[in-house]
Amino acid sequence: QVQLVESGGGLVQPGGSLRLSCAASRSIFSIYAMGWYRQAPGKQRELVATITSGGNTNYAASVKGRFTISRDNAKSTIYLQMNSLKPEDTAVYYCNKGSGPFGSWGQGTQVTVSS
Repeated sequence: QVQLVESGGGLVQPGGSLRLSCAASRSIFSIYAMGWYRQAPGKQRELVATITSGGNTNYAASVKGRFTISRDNAKSTIYLQMNSLKPEDTAVYYCNKGSGPFGSWGQGTQVTVSS
């Protein structure tokens, strides 16, 4: 059974930083590129960033230059360092494979950017 456990969210002021973590089952982590996604209230889930097993990264235009995705293969964990946060970054953040089809999703971690 695939497990995805996200953590690290919270309430932060605009301009602040957060670091998210996602522990994934080795069954998918060792094979697939991994990604961070987010879903804001009333909006569809969107791709934020991806990272291949070799460390190549891609970012959505809205976060490029502010967010950094990384991975620790030994821990089957990916990270999302988020800097210069904006209110529009407020969402539940999820991790999963870098592209579909997707199986189950984790519970996500809430990020709220507000003064």
